This record gives sequence, C-alpha cells and structure tokens, in this order.
Amino acid sequence: MKFYTKQHKYYCAIDLNARSMYVCILDSEGQVVFHKDIKNRPDALMIAISPFLDDLVIAVECMFSWYWVSDFCEDNNITFVLGHALPMQDYLIYDKYIGNK
Repeated sequence: MKFYTKQHKYYCAIDLNARSMYVCILDSEGQVVFHKDIKNRPDALMIAISPFLDDLVIAVECMFSWYWVSDFCEDNNITFVLGHALPMQDYLIYDKYIGNK
C-alpha cells in the first residue's frame, strides 16, 4: 500500500455522506482550523476551503460518492488523495476529528 507523505500547510479530510459532508481542516501543527458539516456541493466546498488554498491537500475515503470531489480538486488545482475506507480509520486525523464525531 502506498502512503501519501508530502508535507502541506493545511490538511483537509472529508467524510462524504449522501447529502452532506463533514469537512475538517488541520494546520501543519495539527490544530483544527475548520470543522463543519456542509452540503455536498462544489460551491459550498470552495467557500469552506478558500482561506486555506495556498497549500492544501484534500483526503477522501474511497466510498460511492468521491468522484465529484476528485473532479473538483483537479479543476481547482488542489492536491487530492483517495484512501481506502478501512485503513483510514487508523489515521489520527480520521479517528480524532471525523470518526468519533
């Protein structure tokens, strides 16, 4: 399994659901700078992440609805990481800020 190891100023994890997504953004020190449940719409995501666009990576678990986020990131030149749902449960960002909400 390959792991994404590049360093960024901001890390965004998204928990996608049918109609909404929980977005959590950490800074490079591991501090939560944004966490909110928002609508599953590209415009809502752009509003949420716009203050952090200077060096942001977005990670999404590989579930049924990740495709539009990948397209959104490609269209907006944002680094996108797709992770398998089960191993992502072991990542600190997932467990601490999304998995146990």
